[in-house]
Amino acid sequence: MFPRFSSLCRRTPLSSPIIIPTLSFRSLQLNCSFSSIKATLHMEENSTSSPIQPLLTPNKNNSWKPLCLYYTQGKCTKMDEPSHTEMFSHDCSSGLGLDAADFKNLQSQKLDFFLVLDLEGKVEILEFPVLLFDAKTMSVVDFFHRFVRPSKMTEQRINEYIEGKYGKLGVDRVWHDTAIPFHNVIQEFEDWLVKHRLWGEKPGGLLNKAAFVTCGNWDVKTKIPQQCEVSNIKLPSYFMEWINLKDSYLNFYKQRAPGMLSMMRELNIPLRGSHHLGIDDAKNITRVLQRLLTDGASLQITARRYPDAPEKVKFLFRDRIK
Repeated sequence: MFPRFSSLCRRTPLSSPIIIPTLSFRSLQLNCSFSSIKATLHMEENSTSSPIQPLLTPNKNNSWKPLCLYYTQGKCTKMDEPSHTEMFSHDCSSGLGLDAADFKNLQSQKLDFFLVLDLEGKVEILEFPVLLFDAKTMSVVDFFHRFVRPSKMTEQRINEYIEGKYGKLGVDRVWHDTAIPFHNVIQEFEDWLVKHRLWGEKPGGLLNKAAFVTCGNWDVKTKIPQQCEVSNIKLPSYFMEWINLKDSYLNFYKQRAPGMLSMMRELNIPLRGSHHLGIDDAKNITRVLQRLLTDGASLQITARRYPDAPEKVKFLFRDRIK
């Protein structure tokens, strides 16, 4: 029986975590090639206060490697070890490089940046990943990623919840090592937004020339307000509007796609990483977004809350995925 990844990668106590990859040894036992494992799977449709390392230049031909999930949270201490960097990616923009010909249909966008968000967690939010996508350069220029510790569960229930959610992906250890409460995540996220001049902390302030992009309305419409209520914090003003990529896809291609996997299938984009690991899903959603833009789509806000009644949402597209 293979040992867990954590026992192979950690040479220091848990207080100084090193690295847990995004796939488990259970997967490696089936096939040493993760990409070939993914190719055989049936694809079902389901609905950094720490300094961030500079992103590497995107390389369209780079082979896929699992992300270092300590790195995405500013906590990797093995960046200078070739054996580690050869095995794990420290680049959220890998696989998103474009050739000059890919820009020929590109349209001018009203927004400068898209914040690709894909939450994980049905009871409470467990993962909060955001990729910052530049609409002009068509590249990921930064990211924010945090694992989130539930505030209304017993430790026993949290352990069961995380084992069921992340244990099968082999990343439950990194979750336990790094997860912080949601109110702390929001504080750090707001610092990150301010650093990038995407938000100004003024009352009722929206994002500055930017918008969240989600695969569905659930993330911003439903789950963020629920978690804010559970965590006893006010709904931040920057969650007042967003772009549902499903609606953008429907109105541009004139085809219905109920989720990320169906959009990827229709566009012949291969799945990379682990489905339902938030940071991997955010990267895959970004690849769909990039294809939409290079095919000539002009993205617009698809949903907006009423300022005086934020629990109510106005959907701005007549043709939309319900």
